[in-house]
Amino acid sequence: MVETHSAAPEAAREIPVTEIAGIRIGQTENEAAGTGCTVFLNENGMRAGLDVRGGGPASRESELLKPLAAADVIHAVVLAGGSAYGLDAAGGVMELLEERGYGLDVGVAKVPLVVQSDLFDLTVGDVSVRPDKAMGREAARRALEEPNYRDGNYGAGCGATVGKTLGMDTGMKTGIGSFALQIGDLQVGAVVALNALGDVIDPESGRQIAGLLTEDRKGLRSTSEIMKVMSLPGWNAFAANTTLAVVITNARFEKPQLCKIAGMAHDGYARSIRPVHTSMDGDSIYAVSVGEVVSNMDLVGTLAAEVISGAILRAVESADGAYGFPSARDLGLI
Repeated sequence: MVETHSAAPEAAREIPVTEIAGIRIGQTENEAAGTGCTVFLNENGMRAGLDVRGGGPASRESELLKPLAAADVIHAVVLAGGSAYGLDAAGGVMELLEERGYGLDVGVAKVPLVVQSDLFDLTVGDVSVRPDKAMGREAARRALEEPNYRDGNYGAGCGATVGKTLGMDTGMKTGIGSFALQIGDLQVGAVVALNALGDVIDPESGRQIAGLLTEDRKGLRSTSEIMKVMSLPGWNAFAANTTLAVVITNARFEKPQLCKIAGMAHDGYARSIRPVHTSMDGDSIYAVSVGEVVSNMDLVGTLAAEVISGAILRAVESADGAYGFPSARDLGLI
């Protein structure tokens, strides 16, 4: 009798998120004003889903990503600052794509389908400067011609902060971060613009690495514990937050499955941000499919949560202190 053995499963290995084929990422920011945008493009169209769990989202064309909507693909996802004001950035992305001949052919024109979500950074830098058509157009141009994604104080992460339940004076600087894994031919990655009300926890150690500063601004305290003693009638920390993410995979999925994957990816938020999904956040995750690899939705959803958590940590680790907000590096927390 011949004994057979199945091959050992291939281990996951980390890759740059920019190694995932089929997605181009461009960023632009106004460093002095503390705001910017990050554009994810597939000029030929990518399948996409969305899951929003925060109570205060600023978004554009999110209805396109509901399973019952007719659109099979979109052409770009925009993450930006500026709160609702910054939603103009998508117009610049549309403008450039139309000029280049990309979009849904409706007979009389090609209409690029561009979705967008914004975070609140108006209390950082210059409140009068927000992402606009020009900034969106430039980020899209870079995505097409000279992709320039970087972790840190760039793009939508330029004005990102965390730990703001007592106001901006005890907040910390974060940014945009990425993390991606490959198993065999399967690739799953995430980019997160980290702008949470709450604190950031390393899920491996359970240690807080960013969030609400102590009164002397030299250490950290727990947002959740502070909220317990501040639960008074009328208390509201205003919606100055929102963590945004895009999960990218080269596996083939359609819109309903991608909405589920985006939902599973929120587990990564829950592991790494405390509290999360509050009425004062607009927490949103897009999931996009840019390849034809055959895979299992539950596996990709599980990996999506893992790479989201990794990208959150990277957003903390790569940030530089700015606008009077210290980073984790400044405080010796990483």
